[in-house]
Amino acid sequence: MSQPLNTDGRLNLEQQRKRAKELLPRLKAENPNATLSLAQWAIARQLGFSSWPKLKAHIDAIDFAARHPDFTASDEARTTHWRCGNDIAHSLQLAGFKGQFRMLADPLCMGPVRDLPRQAFRALRSAFISQAFAIDEADAARRVDVEYDHLDALASADHSVLWCEADAYDQLFLIRALAGLEQVPHKLELIEVDRIPGVQRFIGIGQLAPDVLAWLWPQRRLLEEDAVQLAKQAWSAYCDSSPVRWAQIAHDSHTALPLLAPALLRQLQELPGLHDGLSLTERLALTYLAENGPTPFGRVFAELMAKREPLPFLGDMMFHALLRPLIDGDNPLLTATETHLDWPRQVLALTALGQTVLNGDANWLDHASHVRWVGGICLRPRQPHWAIDEHIMPVWRP
Repeated sequence: MSQPLNTDGRLNLEQQRKRAKELLPRLKAENPNATLSLAQWAIARQLGFSSWPKLKAHIDAIDFAARHPDFTASDEARTTHWRCGNDIAHSLQLAGFKGQFRMLADPLCMGPVRDLPRQAFRALRSAFISQAFAIDEADAARRVDVEYDHLDALASADHSVLWCEADAYDQLFLIRALAGLEQVPHKLELIEVDRIPGVQRFIGIGQLAPDVLAWLWPQRRLLEEDAVQLAKQAWSAYCDSSPVRWAQIAHDSHTALPLLAPALLRQLQELPGLHDGLSLTERLALTYLAENGPTPFGRVFAELMAKREPLPFLGDMMFHALLRPLIDGDNPLLTATETHLDWPRQVLALTALGQTVLNGDANWLDHASHVRWVGGICLRPRQPHWAIDEHIMPVWRP
């Protein structure tokens, strides 16, 4: 049963009715007693709904939000919308939101994240951002200062709404924001989502149409003391030089922040695998290249985001930065050709060592040249380090 590609969350009821009518002859060929209602049910199930009426109700709710701009009545000029990037800033304006927009774009899922005093933490992060993304040091420091200065104001804000999805980028932003609070602000709300009905591959809130953001708005909930305390525990564990407490939180469930544990569990897999020394991101990329041969950098990224990554959290530049050490080291796992082109068009291929590591016959940390950080955990080549076993549990590798 074919389905039009839907990535922004909007659904057209007439289009779905047409699809049901087109499906009916095929169903009748298999079962002469098949009805249009059965075809509509099949279409609804394919889109993630348990029934046709529930599909229709969802479409009606989004259409209503788009037709009635007064839905933003509780979104006042004093409201601050927080996000871990600027991907929804324009869409919020188009949808009619009136509050100001703030972001913390610091990719806390990459590079060193340690429990340091205020200025030392900012210096650590700005130095990493400058190095990883080739940004002028002064510019990187200025951006970090502006964003974290704004975040400091979260504690005293009249009304703040955090927009988050389920991946590590967003959930680490969420716990960083909450962990910095001495007490819960008067009105701090959260919109978080891990799927959107009708969207085949939900990557993030940034892909959604403005009217779907309007539909999400009434689903926000007030954050209370239990969420702040959980965030403090999770943030402290993520900044620790040992992943033991982090793993304990990741393998549990938490009603205060229900999407946190899966994101932390996925982020644990950025630690080296016990047998190959690869992060999950590295392993997925190498596996795709082993299966398909030399492939442009950008296509590898697109494949992971569209199909292979279980909980997409990387932007394209982040992916590029994560894979560079596999290319630039003394004993590379990848080669890049066509280097006169922009990096997405450069062609990646496995080296012999890359294939050996992917097979589990060598460990990448025994050959790597670059120091790598995951949260507060420092991974130094040819040094004892933390690794992750097949049960996503931390193991010390001497």
